[in-house]
Amino acid sequence: MRWGKFKVGNLFDIRPTKNYGLTNPELFATSGKTPVIVNSSRNNGVGGLVDLKATEKGGIITFSDTTTSESIFYQPNDFIGYSHVQGVYPIEPTKWSKNSLLYFVTTFRKITDGKFNYGTKFNRKIAVEFQIELPVNDKGEIDFKYMESYISQIERRHIIKLEKHLIATDLINYELNKEDKEALSFVPKWEEFRLSDVFGWQKQKEIDPLLLNKLKVSEEKSYPFYGQATLNKGIITYCELKNEVLNNADGKPTILIHSNNQNTVYLETPFYLKDGHGATSVLQAEFLNKLNALYIITSIKKVISKRFSYNAKATKVGLKNTIVRLPVTSEGELDILYMEAYIKAQQKLAISNMVQKLDLKIATTKLKYAEKDV
Repeated sequence: MRWGKFKVGNLFDIRPTKNYGLTNPELFATSGKTPVIVNSSRNNGVGGLVDLKATEKGGIITFSDTTTSESIFYQPNDFIGYSHVQGVYPIEPTKWSKNSLLYFVTTFRKITDGKFNYGTKFNRKIAVEFQIELPVNDKGEIDFKYMESYISQIERRHIIKLEKHLIATDLINYELNKEDKEALSFVPKWEEFRLSDVFGWQKQKEIDPLLLNKLKVSEEKSYPFYGQATLNKGIITYCELKNEVLNNADGKPTILIHSNNQNTVYLETPFYLKDGHGATSVLQAEFLNKLNALYIITSIKKVISKRFSYNAKATKVGLKNTIVRLPVTSEGELDILYMEAYIKAQQKLAISNMVQKLDLKIATTKLKYAEKDV
């Protein structure tokens, strides 16, 4: 394979993405299907899904000029831009496909890795000057076919890993069975519950971020450190600190609700909390597991998104007295089995849609592709 060097600015036009100019509480006030690409190096830069019209077309690359080059991502879907998020637009868009852009992202990340931080910004004036090495054909032109083939091989490897994971988790049989269809069509009986009658509020230990270095016992990333944010489910970083500031040491199923933005997340690991004067509620219950928690969280969000806001915070007292509607059995008890069956069926639907979207044909008894073929 031959290689050639190309100036990024000769291949792409880099300019700020279009955004609504809203504050975060305003921008993320609704739930929908349109991704908002923010200044983050996680989750492909997606800060949330909202019910607003996209401001940018998919099929381009984005990066944040306020963080590091780890924020370089390919955006497959139409999205909403954000302040300081730069769009990387091909000058000759007909030549670039999804796979060739993914190849470019990988190469661009590699040559910019470690060169930028919060003090040295990765801005568009610097980005356009980079010389990037790409495969070329006999004429010295960019070999788009090679990039296509290379990424396709990587995708094939990921397909095999996905198949193995689905088999290991018994989700390889993602087609809906009779029980799944019944769970989706069943109309449950509903009752209203005060949250304090369903969950117990746990005492939490909070940390001043300025004390992180003093509390650190290892450089290894171990447990999530949560703060009052909507990005990355509120996770600021991962760290290993002294046991005296660790929450949920036994890793019990837990729901966190942040008071400022009502961000609600499920976890089943130990965790740390940013100092917020008791602003985060930590909920636990004996029956709680991932499946029923996902169901209950949806019911909680429907209520608290209307009842609370940044100016009317979801305090512990307010949350404890919040009423939510949940399915019950004929005896009036929480219908745990129904909630779990419903979520399982929804997971199968999601996998089925993903498989259809990616045009995958996943075997139900054995892997379609042999490892030696990859």
